[in-house]
Amino acid sequence: MIAIFYLVLQILKLYSYIVIANILISWLIAFNVLNTQNKFVFIILDFSYRLTDPILNRIRHFLPNLGSLDISPIILLLLIWFIEMCMKLYVAPMIF
Repeated sequence: MIAIFYLVLQILKLYSYIVIANILISWLIAFNVLNTQNKFVFIILDFSYRLTDPILNRIRHFLPNLGSLDISPIILLLLIWFIEMCMKLYVAPMIF
């Protein structure tokens, strides 16, 4: 049970890193630092979009239209942080 607890925490941490990488890559593409014509950049971008877009689209569905400002990754990172804190405060004492 302890191994599953730590595995879930590590998966949440890894997913938060993927969300942050997705944000950084999209900024670099928006400022023309990276070119999507490059096959490696396109593969990385496609991979990060496939992992993050299903959840981000559900969050965007509930948010008001803020124009070009997208705060859904921030909300997703806060949600991941909240789940991690709840696991550490409420689940960990039951396991240990």
